Amino acid sequence: MTFEEMKARLQEQILNKQLVAATISQPRMKSNEVKRIKLKPLMLKDAYHIQIEYQYERILKHENVLLMEFPEKLEVFFEDFRQVHIDFVEEKVQVQLSKKNKVLWKSDKTAAPKQINLSHNRKKNYLLDDATPYPFLIRLGVQTEDGKVKKQKYDKFKQINRFIEFIDDALAYLPKDRQVRILDFGSGKSYLTFALYHYLKVEKGLDIRVTGLDLKKEVIEDCSRIAEDLGYDQLEFLVGDINDYNDESAVDMVVTLHACDVATDMALARAVKWGARVILSVPCCQHELNRQLNTPSLDIMLQHGLVRERFAALATDSIRAEILSLVGYEAQLLEFIDMENTPKNILIRAYHTGKKPSIEQRAKYDAFITLLNAKPFLANELKAYL
Repeated sequence: MTFEEMKARLQEQILNKQLVAATISQPRMKSNEVKRIKLKPLMLKDAYHIQIEYQYERILKHENVLLMEFPEKLEVFFEDFRQVHIDFVEEKVQVQLSKKNKVLWKSDKTAAPKQINLSHNRKKNYLLDDATPYPFLIRLGVQTEDGKVKKQKYDKFKQINRFIEFIDDALAYLPKDRQVRILDFGSGKSYLTFALYHYLKVEKGLDIRVTGLDLKKEVIEDCSRIAEDLGYDQLEFLVGDINDYNDESAVDMVVTLHACDVATDMALARAVKWGARVILSVPCCQHELNRQLNTPSLDIMLQHGLVRERFAALATDSIRAEILSLVGYEAQLLEFIDMENTPKNILIRAYHTGKKPSIEQRAKYDAFITLLNAKPFLANELKAYL
């Protein structure tokens, strides 16, 4: 069987709605961020779709594609992967491809036709269960007294769980032999601060001390009362600004959510100087680079205000992540869901590894900065480390 014949046979069965489930694996390139892909059919708004689950090293992403648009996706998958396990209603197929696309095909007829599940209502496995009462979620108005998530707060509940996933991923980087020091700049109403404390202290039993810092006195007073009511004796809230907080010499984790413009950079710089092992930062509005951009070769794109704004925001976060990489962190830009502000947002996640940058990495950074005529606030703050 040729490579093209193999694709045609699989595509025919899928287009005939015979797919039950499939797993695509073995990336051709080790650098491929997607490690595995899973497929399943489902009905959305009375239309047949293929759900694509992209499995990264630590996170999952989903995409729902109409049936007639799927063959184009399948072409791309075979460019990037070498193995497929696929269950059809009456047949199980395994395909293994060589580097030159020589096909090894194995097929077994099933004894009885398999059932196709087109439901999209499978229960999500949250780290915080949506049927378990949590005192902090009840106190914050996310759950009812009996533990049911309030309908109008379900998006907030999902956001909290998404944040907890990042906290859970960071456990390996936190010290186990002493108290863990955590700072949350711009904590606001502190849904996520309370969630962080609950998960690390109550669920994982870690010895932690957490400080939430915000400029709004009334909010801080309210959060302090809630922490006292819950018996969270190692959680405190203080009125203050990132620039004025000088009470620490070393911190293990720094969290900063929606600090505006260079306030994010101030928090990142503080985290590096404190030697933070974990940094989680969701930036807000980014104006610094927008004002600096002077790149004639990109004028066709940057002449449009909306595009310029979005480009500047993406470039700013890319520069931030790269600077953190240059000063000894493993930094990634990840999708973070925040339903109160925007449906999707970027989270900068950085773990301290102490790895030194290569000459090539530094050269690429310098070239990018020069291209954009950028003078990053964060680079200036960390010039002694770069």
